[in-house]
Amino acid sequence: MGGKFIVFEGVEGCGKTSQMQLCAEWLQSLGSSVFLTREPGGTELGIDLRRLLLQKSEDKPISEVTELLLYAADRSQHVAQELKPQLAQGKYVLCDRYIDSTIAYQGYGRGLEMNLIHQLNNIATGGLSSDITIWLDVDVEVGLARKRGENVGLDRIEQETMAFHRRVQQGYADLAKSSSSRIIRIDGSLSKESVHKNIQEILSIHLKKLP
Repeated sequence: MGGKFIVFEGVEGCGKTSQMQLCAEWLQSLGSSVFLTREPGGTELGIDLRRLLLQKSEDKPISEVTELLLYAADRSQHVAQELKPQLAQGKYVLCDRYIDSTIAYQGYGRGLEMNLIHQLNNIATGGLSSDITIWLDVDVEVGLARKRGENVGLDRIEQETMAFHRRVQQGYADLAKSSSSRIIRIDGSLSKESVHKNIQEILSIHLKKLP
């Protein structure tokens, strides 16, 4: 594949979406072709799955395994329909969440079996891994306070307990240690401008090392 696959990860309110947009604008200013997408919801099917996954339902909650399978279905369609074709065209693909989110949220957060998660991720991705994953590291309390300040209402995942979000954060920390060549930590508590500058510096260095 001729393109480069860059993923943005982190807990709720870490600034992924805004930093991904800034990164896209920067890459485009350098003459690069950029494709922005997200999980869940990067395809027409994914939009429907995203609604099912994030809407709060008190009387008929989604089971934890069902949640995992829906994320896998979204990813499988996303990889086949968008990610691989866009990368084959030589584009920089910037994605808001990917496989590490499933490990952090469904593995660490929900406590589901890691072997099952890895198997489903392998099936859904067909072996496609990010070239670089930017982990925007912020305290969960700070991130959730940012989300509440947006006044748009919290989704089903954002409404989870603080203990759940702390387990997710630990998941990202462990992933960053075990996959340090792929996952790069960025301090997400800094100003938006400082975070963007740090991302630019990291990508400028690491993209040159990629084939």
